[in-house]
Amino acid sequence: MKVPVSPDCLGRLLNIFGKPLDGKAPLAAVEYRNIHARPAPLDQALGVSGVLETGIKVIDLLCPFVKGGKTGLFGGAGVGKTVLVMEFMHAIAAIHQGYSVFAGVGERIREAHELWHEMEDAGVMAQTVMVFGQMDESPGVRFRIALSALTYAEYLRDSLQKEVLFVVDNVFRFVQAGSEISSLLGRMPATVGYQPTLSTEVAELQDRITSTHSGAVTSVQAVYVPADDMTDPAVSAILSHLDTTVILSRTQAAKGIYPAVDPLRSGSKLMDRHSLGERHYAVAEGVREHLARYRELEDIITMLGLAELSERDRRVVMRARKLQKYLTQPFWVTAAHTGIKGASVPLERTLLDCDHFMAGRYDELAEEECYMRGTMGGGP
Repeated sequence: MKVPVSPDCLGRLLNIFGKPLDGKAPLAAVEYRNIHARPAPLDQALGVSGVLETGIKVIDLLCPFVKGGKTGLFGGAGVGKTVLVMEFMHAIAAIHQGYSVFAGVGERIREAHELWHEMEDAGVMAQTVMVFGQMDESPGVRFRIALSALTYAEYLRDSLQKEVLFVVDNVFRFVQAGSEISSLLGRMPATVGYQPTLSTEVAELQDRITSTHSGAVTSVQAVYVPADDMTDPAVSAILSHLDTTVILSRTQAAKGIYPAVDPLRSGSKLMDRHSLGERHYAVAEGVREHLARYRELEDIITMLGLAELSERDRRVVMRARKLQKYLTQPFWVTAAHTGIKGASVPLERTLLDCDHFMAGRYDELAEEECYMRGTMGGGP
């Protein structure tokens, strides 16, 4: 099965066959590429290298993206996976002048329509290709739509030699489609009713996401977590391929902390002194220690009150609360709904602000003054 590829694919909405879904003229094909291609040979593939800045404070600080790596956004329904994905696409276009390829696997048609128009409103659709296999389509389409989108990502990587962000929303639906096909083929179900070929099917998709000397493909994959159970076999199979894990928490969302990233459960394979540098590592560990101590003391505070804590613990708790509020951020893609202008914060500025919080420079500030702003240097 082949899809038409050309530089004209940017700014377009396509289906699994590369046919337009946006009512515009069909793609003028420069060439056709098979969606069932082999991964790049080992001698041409490049390993992951360095941090890819997103401008999102909590992610750049505590679970940085790996350039050419794979990142998973884990969370149940309604915790903000799709909004975060859209913000990443905005960052790639605005900060890195790169391109994004979006694979809508089993998306609801309403969500796809909203996403398309919001990407246009945010001004990044011209650097984006969207490939959709809707929820109402056959399992064969939903199972292979990610490979069609990946073919476009490989084409952009090889021909335009730019930073490419490959976004999949949602990888769990890819696994579900594989499970439906497995049942239709009469295979005996395996663990928790999943297909016996689960791990090889996930690996077939993940191993194609590679960087070469032509350019880097960095992947962000939204993963629905059934019943918020991180031990689900499908979630475990996807998790084993990832470099960075961003876990979105319902508890954070309930507190009004957006992005609702759980700072203690999220992490990256890059979190070491060698990869990040001494300063970034030290600040990230300091922030984590403050937030971890606050979480330990939360029950005591609820039962006995803040006054019962030691002077040192009281200071840690107050700073941790401010850090928690500081790590919220207004997004560009939600500016029309919230009325707050989006903010993109350079990593260096995030490190400086967090350093100042932990050193006590902002002890006099109220918590509300740290909420939903960019940097502490004034202005959102």
